[in-house]
Amino acid sequence: MAANFILNLTLARRLSAELALRYLAVRPINFDGKIESVAARPLQAAGADFFIAIHQDSMHADLLHEWNWQGSTQTHTDGYSGFALFVSRDNPDPASSLRCASAIGARLRRMGFVPATHHAKPLSGQTREPADAANAVHYYDNLVVLYRTTLPAVLFEAGVIKNRQEELALLDPRRQALMADAIATGIAACMHVRQAEKAARPISPAAFRASDRLRRLPVRTQPLSPPSPWPAPESR
Repeated sequence: MAANFILNLTLARRLSAELALRYLAVRPINFDGKIESVAARPLQAAGADFFIAIHQDSMHADLLHEWNWQGSTQTHTDGYSGFALFVSRDNPDPASSLRCASAIGARLRRMGFVPATHHAKPLSGQTREPADAANAVHYYDNLVVLYRTTLPAVLFEAGVIKNRQEELALLDPRRQALMADAIATGIAACMHVRQAEKAARPISPAAFRASDRLRRLPVRTQPLSPPSPWPAPESR
């Protein structure tokens, strides 16, 4: 497996564990790397409440410089670093997508992670319009994993893997654990707000009539306490 896939997988596994600690169910997608189609990945999340794709930022080729590593020519950049998040206005729920991305970005910043700033005004490559500049959230409207889905979706880039210092930082288990904790906290906060909104949503007339019929059904009460495990005393 490629090094960047291993990095993504490691962070995804740590994030899954942190979400489980917050009592959020996780559906791992493409953890084995066998889903080659990018479009097929978000489809695997159908029925869930939220989809997050974990990636690394590789940088545009025009911004990279050559260097020699153990006899092999590699490319790198020392001028770009930091995490970034992306959402699509073509997603079926862009408001929730943006809210979750902002919550994640805000928590990462609070935990000391530095947001990337090069996506809004890159020296080369396509400009990504800021959606929440303070928390490194940008619009990426035509990204398949963000718009070809049925639920709120966010693309998270943990850092610039072509930055040699940041690559080493991304490999640090303590940093991975801290980043996973921050992302999970942001997602949990966002999901709490989303569930509260659903609970406060006005009931439709059809649903009200159905619930009213249920309220009129006869109800047989049951004792709240469980039956005693001891045998009843014999009558004398």
